[in-house]
Amino acid sequence: PILSRQCHERFLSGPPLQRRISLPRLTLNTHFMNTHTHFLPNLSRRDMLKGVSSGFGYLALAGMCAEAAPVNPLAPKTTHFAPRAKRVIFLCMRGGPSHLDTFDYKPKLQADAGQEIKQGNQYQGTGGKLLRSPWEFAQHGQNGLWISELLPNLAKHADKLCLMNGMHTDLPSHPHSFVKMHTGNSQFVRPSLGAWTLYGLGTESENLPGFIVLNPSSGNGGAQNYGSAFLPAIYQATPISGSSGQISNIANRRMSRERQRMQLDLIQGLNQGRLKQKQVDPNLESVIDSFELAFKMQTEVPQLMNVYKESSSVRRAYGIGSRSTDSFGKQCLLARRMAEAGVRFIELNSGGWDHHRGLKSGMERNCRSIDKPIAALLADLEKRDMLKDTLVMWGGEFGRTPHGESDDGRDHNNRGYTMWMAGGGVKGGMRYGQTDEYGFAAIDGRMHIHDWHATVLHLLGLNHKKLTFNYSGRDFRLTDVHGNVAKDIIA
Repeated sequence: PILSRQCHERFLSGPPLQRRISLPRLTLNTHFMNTHTHFLPNLSRRDMLKGVSSGFGYLALAGMCAEAAPVNPLAPKTTHFAPRAKRVIFLCMRGGPSHLDTFDYKPKLQADAGQEIKQGNQYQGTGGKLLRSPWEFAQHGQNGLWISELLPNLAKHADKLCLMNGMHTDLPSHPHSFVKMHTGNSQFVRPSLGAWTLYGLGTESENLPGFIVLNPSSGNGGAQNYGSAFLPAIYQATPISGSSGQISNIANRRMSRERQRMQLDLIQGLNQGRLKQKQVDPNLESVIDSFELAFKMQTEVPQLMNVYKESSSVRRAYGIGSRSTDSFGKQCLLARRMAEAGVRFIELNSGGWDHHRGLKSGMERNCRSIDKPIAALLADLEKRDMLKDTLVMWGGEFGRTPHGESDDGRDHNNRGYTMWMAGGGVKGGMRYGQTDEYGFAAIDGRMHIHDWHATVLHLLGLNHKKLTFNYSGRDFRLTDVHGNVAKDIIA
């Protein structure tokens, strides 16, 4: 509305409006109308000022946006170039698994075990002693990848693995590195890798979320690791704990599906009315989309989560029913089922890899819990001809030191560690990069977290420099101003 100077001054000099959050709508409108009867009752002061001060451009933009046909934000999108992978399964090992006891064999560390680390040298200057790995390594596959005896089942799939032995990140602290691994930035709240993936690709399923996290972590950044930050809320993860298929705030056993539909229609009608009034409101549009998706999920998710629809032989292959492998085995089988159903990004979580003490018993327990399930996942994906376009990734926020905190533990190490990827256009049976002779720092084929993110997006057909979102006057991206694609590992 265009107001006269007199009306404008009268409005600004009038009593301030009561806050909406503390006042019901009817009371607000009555108060507004009684005080300023010459104004429209549903316009806030901010809306008025938008209209008064240079409001013509805003009005024109709102009109064009209102006339545009509605677009499903989760609809499949065109990639920047032909993708090698269509979906991602991220096997997240929380706590920093020891690369020196799994995928990075160091004969000199074994030979020099017990030697004192001198203060002030390149090995962090802790004054500890070199600690050999308690487990034997052997070469596997056609290219002879060195893999620890802790992972005998996974070692059978060596020809599918690309071991990235030159990983490094910024700081050896769990919160910093864990958030950085997920979002690329630990100083500010940023969208997660999964959210960027969903934003760039859309999803292949209308009734399921495009981004799901199984057994999510509540620490080290919590929901920030799976959130959408300034991206629309529709791109954040749907967290699922356990294997029951129940998701918080979705299942309602006290109300029939028909009554839920009636309730949702009423709420959506109010939302649509508000959206029509405001014309442009990305947050409200995301709420509308999220409510509809949540309603559809009530029937789809419990069926999807029922692993007992699989044959007993498949469940046994994943280790379901065995005490040591049942939990992670269910996660891996669910990941395959979700990938098959069109979910774009799936993250699985295994905790307890922070072995400052009890390295031997802890590593044996943790590796036993994941070895058989991951091997079954790779085999199952390959059998269904899905591994070629499913990018499977394994790793934690950093690695461990070659020196021990005790005779049975290792400290944090951000300067050199190992992650691996398989399928999705990655070369198999390959070792990319390496650490020094003791496994402390990456010296060749160095891959920072930004480089890893750039490479993952590249395999999905997305140019990490072009996948941007304008926020607060700036185009943001996952890799900020960094990131180089590791083209040597792409098949």
